[in-house]
Amino acid sequence: MTQLTDIDAALAWLLVRATPLAETEPCALLRARGRILAAPVVATLDVPPHDNSAMDGYAVRSSECTDVALPVSQRIPAGSQPAPLEPGTVARIFTGAPVPAGCDAVVMQEETLQEEDGRVRFTRPVRAGQNIRCAGEDIAAGAVILPAGSPLSASDLGLAASIGQATVEVVRPLRVAVFFTGDELVEPGQALGAAQIYNSNRYWLVPALEALGCTVCDLGIVPDTLEATRAALRQAAGSCDVIMTCGGVSVGEEDHVRSAVEAEGRLDLWKLAIKPGKPFACGSVGSADFIGLPGNPVSGFVTFATLVRPFLLRRAGLAEDRLHPRVMRLPVAFDWLRPDPKRTEYLRVRIVTGETGQRLEKFPHQGSGVLASCAWAHGLARVAPGQVLAAGDLIEFMPFPEGI
Repeated sequence: MTQLTDIDAALAWLLVRATPLAETEPCALLRARGRILAAPVVATLDVPPHDNSAMDGYAVRSSECTDVALPVSQRIPAGSQPAPLEPGTVARIFTGAPVPAGCDAVVMQEETLQEEDGRVRFTRPVRAGQNIRCAGEDIAAGAVILPAGSPLSASDLGLAASIGQATVEVVRPLRVAVFFTGDELVEPGQALGAAQIYNSNRYWLVPALEALGCTVCDLGIVPDTLEATRAALRQAAGSCDVIMTCGGVSVGEEDHVRSAVEAEGRLDLWKLAIKPGKPFACGSVGSADFIGLPGNPVSGFVTFATLVRPFLLRRAGLAEDRLHPRVMRLPVAFDWLRPDPKRTEYLRVRIVTGETGQRLEKFPHQGSGVLASCAWAHGLARVAPGQVLAAGDLIEFMPFPEGI
């Protein structure tokens, strides 16, 4: 495409083509946090499985709880099987223990008086049903307790354990190959030569992918030639679901990624109406999807956060209704008087709290090479093409998700 493509249209286009992985695998609960559930978890039993006491106290028949003190006929700790409650008696019961047949209420021990002969008197009126957790009150047998396509949290795993589930079926990790182009790039720890820079893109992109649960095949820096780039693409396509690069997707004579992808596969999209950003490539090599991020660190970072991250999550099996990041509307603490007339701008901002509440403060330098702006920021403020801002105006704010 030669004309600029709107960022929302590009995202919609990408998500339509983001085929979720079909391969699944069983995973033990203690290893499953963050994995994406491939099949719904259905309860095979009621939770709790029986009526039980919500308190330490006494199991009673509410109709017998008058001013007369009643004897204690049995003691019911959690995990024991009680006998039916004898008429005219109460049972000492503990939290979680099954209530005996004939009992219709539990009185907490703080609302009782114990007399010298062991009988119990109640200090408050007793209501039928009080302090009893009914079978199936939390979960009913046959209910879907965890839907497919959801990332598993610690509480989700506890919920699965509560119905006796030892493993869950999860989508296998998305395999993503990454490489970086540019003869000017040097790895941290090495001495810089003339006109060289350190490869910062590798050190935010690989951890960001790992935070999404991806298995990363890191091919490092590829020599800036068409032949080397084509060879890297072939290698990556042989074992990975997605190939990602940083740099080399614009129209310069030394930008070989675009030509290499067109030679080895298909290139569908490469210019976006986004700032910072614009040079972006998307297509396929063999059976692998291809994503080419711009080489400028901030451009790549912003494009990843707004466009690529939802695509990868969908490919990894996340449900569509969970793809989009949380968006807030907050007032800005700055003026923005020279907006780009054609491109959506993403300003690196952080939340500051003052006497008037929360506001967004922008990093002083918004250039596409100033990676310090991303490390400083709490998220991105979205400015529509041509949108002028004055201090106090409300704007969309997208907090950085965990791992970015």
